[in-house]
Amino acid sequence: MLFAVLSAISIVLMRTALDRHADVTVVWTGPEASQIRWALSLIPYAGIAFLWFIGVVRDRLGDLEDRFFATVFLGSGLVFLALLFASSSIAGGILATAEADASAAWLVMTFARAEMVEITNVYALRMASVFMISLGTVWLRTGLMGRWTVGLTYALALVLLVMISFSLWVQLVFPVWTLLISVRILLASKKEMLIEE
Repeated sequence: MLFAVLSAISIVLMRTALDRHADVTVVWTGPEASQIRWALSLIPYAGIAFLWFIGVVRDRLGDLEDRFFATVFLGSGLVFLALLFASSSIAGGILATAEADASAAWLVMTFARAEMVEITNVYALRMASVFMISLGTVWLRTGLMGRWTVGLTYALALVLLVMISFSLWVQLVFPVWTLLISVRILLASKKEMLIEE
């Protein structure tokens, strides 16, 4: 749940700051710079929480874990996280460049911003989609999640695969899905504890 909350806050802060001005240098040098700094400061903690999410999901699977899909699930989750960190570090570099000399660094900032958006919106979100599809398939095979959860997972994964070019706000799909899955796992764990008692 922590990953979902922290990453959603970070996405909203970044999107609202980046969408506010057409001029690239104003965003990185104006009042939006502190908003971007806040967004970037949340990313490492969101990443740590995402690793815990992966651990919890693998723990729930236990002996039912399919090695093929578990490898795709784990690999895509780690690649997603690496791309998220790479994109965030580029944004941090843009901020540092803007603080040093915004007027001289306009071309660098334009290139870096385009690279940051490309990494996040094309590659990281596609990896998030693969993560969701592989996990949905594992759940379908093991029956650990209801069919409606699996169906929703596939539908949202398809949205991330296809729709990202229509709106950058589609980035929020993954944290919202993660929150939903976290709540489902938490409720299932509580139910299991009550049954054991």
